[in-house]
Amino acid sequence: MAPIKTNWKVAVLDMYEGVPNEGMRCIREILMQYAAMHKLDLHFDEFEVRQQEQVPDTSYDIYISTGGPGSPVDSEGSNWERKYFSLIAALLEWNRTQEMKKPAFFICHSYQIMCRYYKIGNVCKRKSPAFGVFPVHKTAAGMQEQVFTALPDPFYIVDSRNWQVIELNYDNLHAMGGHVLALEKERPHVPLERATMAIRFNEHFIGTQFHPEADADGMYMYLQQDEKKQQVVNNHSLEKYNSMLEQLTDPDKIMLTHDRLITAFLDYAIYGELSDRLAAIEHPVQVPTHNDDENTFF
Repeated sequence: MAPIKTNWKVAVLDMYEGVPNEGMRCIREILMQYAAMHKLDLHFDEFEVRQQEQVPDTSYDIYISTGGPGSPVDSEGSNWERKYFSLIAALLEWNRTQEMKKPAFFICHSYQIMCRYYKIGNVCKRKSPAFGVFPVHKTAAGMQEQVFTALPDPFYIVDSRNWQVIELNYDNLHAMGGHVLALEKERPHVPLERATMAIRFNEHFIGTQFHPEADADGMYMYLQQDEKKQQVVNNHSLEKYNSMLEQLTDPDKIMLTHDRLITAFLDYAIYGELSDRLAAIEHPVQVPTHNDDENTFF
């Protein structure tokens, strides 16, 4: 398997607005490890979008737009958003007219503002914040999604959000060439619409509500913060908190998603197909169904 070309440039759009986070570390490590594993000439640059209004041009091959804090609604019309969506429009035009396409991956906050800007659904606040490790389920389109091929159904993710995307406008989504790929877990006793957890916006753009870059080390450090630990213990129990820490070491949960999702996106961008490593697990065994008694929302 040979790459489509020899040199690769990746633009990482940092949406964290200067807030300390684990996401940027995880993305850097994924890119460096991927380049080392495949012996690629791969270089990446970071752009601080929301504070410094830095936006890359269209000279990059691959774009990854991160999660971030705050409202995905209140920034509408801001200077940084105008620059951001000018880039998105330029990438759409490039992909429409040029043979060598430029794929993009949108994570959490970036996913939400894409859904809001293109009027794909109602981007609204959740009744209560969500943070934890829990399963998401593929849709019929998700079962056919090449980037999801190496993931079981359901697969486990790290979610951290006060906002969600519901009440989809399927006419707008389909007009873009998009499909819903995954939904949050079904809870029959909760009379609320299941939020969308992943969307393919078009042939070259894909996004997730969750954090596919999250790793066990980062989650462990996050949960070790006194404030976060106390929040879990107060809302649930010390037993629940310890159970969450144990889940981080389960290789079939978040580390499976960490190891397979963004790397599959990179495989298709760079090679046009899955790497041998992921292709070998193209039909994984289904992970046991999640039990509400193990719910890690908080």
